[in-house]
Amino acid sequence: MAGVQLHRETLSCSICLDLLKDPVTLTCGDSFCKNCIKDHREEQRRSCPHCREIFKPRSKLKKDLDLVEELKKTGLHAAPADHCYAGAEDVACDVCTGRKRKALNNCLVCLASYCEGHLQPHLQAPALKKHKLVEPSKNLQENICPRHDKMMDLFCRTDQQCICYLCSVDEHKDHDTVSAAAERTHKQRELDLSREEVQQKLQDIDRDVKVLQQERKTLTLSADKTVKDTDESFTEMMRLLQKRSSDVMQLIRSKLETEVRRVTDAEEKLQQEITELKKKEAELKQLSLTHDHNQFLLNYRSLSALSPSTHSSTIHIRPLRHFEDVTAAVAKDRGQLQDFLIETWTNISLAVEQVDVLLTEPEPKTRAEFFRYSQEIKLDPNTAHTELLLSEGNRKVTLMNEPQSYPHQTDRFTDVYQVLSEESVTGRCYWEVEWTGRGVSVAVTYKNISSSGSDECVFGYNYKSWALDCDLNSCEFVHNSIKTVVSGVKVSKVGVYLDYRAGLLSFYRVSDTMTLLHRVQIMFTQPLYAGVWLCYSSLGATAEFCKLK
Repeated sequence: MAGVQLHRETLSCSICLDLLKDPVTLTCGDSFCKNCIKDHREEQRRSCPHCREIFKPRSKLKKDLDLVEELKKTGLHAAPADHCYAGAEDVACDVCTGRKRKALNNCLVCLASYCEGHLQPHLQAPALKKHKLVEPSKNLQENICPRHDKMMDLFCRTDQQCICYLCSVDEHKDHDTVSAAAERTHKQRELDLSREEVQQKLQDIDRDVKVLQQERKTLTLSADKTVKDTDESFTEMMRLLQKRSSDVMQLIRSKLETEVRRVTDAEEKLQQEITELKKKEAELKQLSLTHDHNQFLLNYRSLSALSPSTHSSTIHIRPLRHFEDVTAAVAKDRGQLQDFLIETWTNISLAVEQVDVLLTEPEPKTRAEFFRYSQEIKLDPNTAHTELLLSEGNRKVTLMNEPQSYPHQTDRFTDVYQVLSEESVTGRCYWEVEWTGRGVSVAVTYKNISSSGSDECVFGYNYKSWALDCDLNSCEFVHNSIKTVVSGVKVSKVGVYLDYRAGLLSFYRVSDTMTLLHRVQIMFTQPLYAGVWLCYSSLGATAEFCKLK
């Protein structure tokens, strides 16, 4: 194979790069296809295309009989090799005459495109080796400065346009300019971040769609079961209940249709956004694969202006009620035929009406948004350990080294330095706790948590309380004695966000930005109270419920 390749290279024309056809030899000894060298001379070129020796304008072309014989002996034939020639979508070599071959590289110094054969001088000649070769591009001329006829390899950030080095010392003097490659790298990072954001939103929306689909299935199953149970109950109540039975089933179906329609509408909107985001992701991916810096920057401006996603948050769904209460209402009134027709219709219709799918509002993102749900927390002196001093209108607690003059109360913590809020926290509410000392626990708990004992009363070490334990180096979430490390840095101010109806409890590290530390979702069964615990070995430690403006 190597011998055949050597023969092919020896017997190839350096103009068309194919096997010699009707070979002729110049006075310098180099051979070419007769038609190729004739075209070369007709273009008023006076040097050999291979060795660059000057030849006489009218020198005769001598047929090379030896090469003709050699071609016959080797049996080599000029292959069509159409794939080597430039098509409509390819970049053509600027040097090839006649049918042009595909360009292998663009030279940013020569501002020309070269095929594999005509690129050889750039790979061999020392002076040409210094030229910058790039992937072939049809847009090469678009990269040339129309004013200075130079390569636009710089980017003016001031005017947001590509320029050449002469522009940078002329009309763009004193502007913020960088290389096009550097700006591409910067924009590429932004592009990658945008793609990651799109991908994350796609994952979030896909998860939400699955939640909606499951909720729709649950609603339907619940409704079907309730219809069955209700039908059985009404059948037992004989003919007198037939009309009411029909009314109730119709009411249930109507409500089911309404609730399913809500879920379906929400799902369709998310599916539409998935389609739009996938389209945007494809466009961003296509742009990220663009090799030409200037073409990338030109297209980037239009893509970066795409409208942001309207999907602001993951949907959390917890059914408040399905249709089980309808069954209960019907069973309760079984046997009361006459009274049921008059008095209990309201009970059934109300139970159906209360069927609800909880499509929660998105959780706030910025501190200002959290402030919309701020709640002033005051501590209850009747629950404070005797060595805890309350001040600042019962918003601040300090660990002292001697008991305070508190009256005896059965709700007072006796074994741990803890205190509860006066009022329960409910609905959507937010508060912040700033602390000093060696450690603090910021918690929410049911009122009936034990006031004494070891684990029974400590925030987080029982099923009645949820706590974020913070010390000088880290913090962890604790519930029912199960610990989860959530941060490896000190958190000196903790934000607590509660959506009681949705069963959502979130702890945040408060700074210029809100950093989520931990979030739990659970169905709360009793009113919740805010609470704090102070480290027993940290005299003078404080925890203050901040005033939020």
